[in-house]
Amino acid sequence: MNEGLAASSLLLTETEIKDNSSIDFEGGGCGPPPASSYSSSSATAVTVFSTLVALSSSFAYGVAIGYSSPAESGIMNDLGLSMAEFTFFGSTLTIGGVVGAIASGMIADSMGRRAVMWVSETFCTIGWLTIAFSKGAWQLDIGRLLIGFGVGVLCYVVPVYIAEITPKNLRGQFTGLVGFFSSCGFMLTYFIGSIVSWRILALVGAIPCLVHLIGLFFVPESPRWLAKAGLEIEFQASLQLLRGENADISLEAANIKDYIESVEQISKAGCLDIFQLKYAHCLLVGVGLMLLRESGGLKAFTFYTSFILDSAGFSSKIGSDAYGLLQIPGCAVCALLLDKCGRRLLLMVSTAGSCFGCFLTGLSFFLKDLHWWEEAAPILALTGLLVFSSFLTLGVSGVPWIIVSEIFPINIKGPAGSLVYSVDWFSSWVVAYTFNPLFEWSSAGIFFMYTIIWAVGLVFITKLVPETKGRTLEEIQASITQLLQ
Repeated sequence: MNEGLAASSLLLTETEIKDNSSIDFEGGGCGPPPASSYSSSSATAVTVFSTLVALSSSFAYGVAIGYSSPAESGIMNDLGLSMAEFTFFGSTLTIGGVVGAIASGMIADSMGRRAVMWVSETFCTIGWLTIAFSKGAWQLDIGRLLIGFGVGVLCYVVPVYIAEITPKNLRGQFTGLVGFFSSCGFMLTYFIGSIVSWRILALVGAIPCLVHLIGLFFVPESPRWLAKAGLEIEFQASLQLLRGENADISLEAANIKDYIESVEQISKAGCLDIFQLKYAHCLLVGVGLMLLRESGGLKAFTFYTSFILDSAGFSSKIGSDAYGLLQIPGCAVCALLLDKCGRRLLLMVSTAGSCFGCFLTGLSFFLKDLHWWEEAAPILALTGLLVFSSFLTLGVSGVPWIIVSEIFPINIKGPAGSLVYSVDWFSSWVVAYTFNPLFEWSSAGIFFMYTIIWAVGLVFITKLVPETKGRTLEEIQASITQLLQ
């Protein structure tokens, strides 16, 4: 009975808001987000600064992902590592990421978003310093493992923090910058790594971590987390600071509190409670998007770009630089269009383009294996990689993180986030480690397999992924959990 009353009250609030503000609950077409009675405002200096501080960790994530490639030859020569030892060194990032992802949601719920970011960046900083001053393989592995744990937590908590502090009409653009900053960190690491030693590059990797650590002393805690923790005075102060000294926050604050009270009355979710039927849709969307993102070969293309191009007969230096450079404008366009065209449309376009890019890459190796039109195979492989890179960053690379930060109700956000990001990191590890044997099995077949995965993913997005643009987090979460009740 209490559950029905809470849900009915919440749906009534949603209907009133929808009628008064013409919120588009299902639309996915291009156009500016509709005006609303609250939570649609311009960004204050505090909101912008807090977002930039959080985004410095996304930059650090890109640096961590991009470090191993330019550092490979230097580390192996200086420390006398075998290829097997260096491969294990690279893999410890994903191992640490899995552990960090498992812990991320639970510790973010218990400690708060800001405290967890601070602890995670401390792990990353220690990890970079350990690598920079390492004398053997075991020190390298420990450092990489610490960085993996840190970024594994940050991959969850940063999009959640940004989504919880920004007005709904700007949430897509601000959270969309996560992918842009990651790509910038990735490319800068490639550039700097070509002119400095691997030890200096590790010290450079610690810089964005330190920037984030210092910046966290000057940003507010997420008001939604404070409300869930029952810290009323701090909640009001944080929301007022984020919206501006003269802003009227009464309606937004009331809706946040009403929603949190409603879901708390329904249940205080534990780890197993996320598998209840009412959460099936949001859990399926979150896990499905992460599986699509990784199973479609994201890490295979990222980690083995040079290998793929060399195998196809194209210059790996030119191709790798072009592959990385295309990610930056793609992420920028994604951030600009998220609140205009919507998450769902960008995901569909991105998935279709990634599917075509994998098909072109597979076709190049198919022609090469059969000795048909061999002179065109290298160009076709490069074209496939560039098409994949361009369309991937337009949506699938970063938008799943955004949607995951939006769709889970506050009472299950911790355990659900841990599950989803564990799936993401574990899938990343599986794809990275199966690429070489699968490529040896069939150089064309592996890319055609990725093509099929993207095609299935397009159907999944079309049928199951909801549009979230122009809606408050409370509206999104209330509507998606009502579908199966």
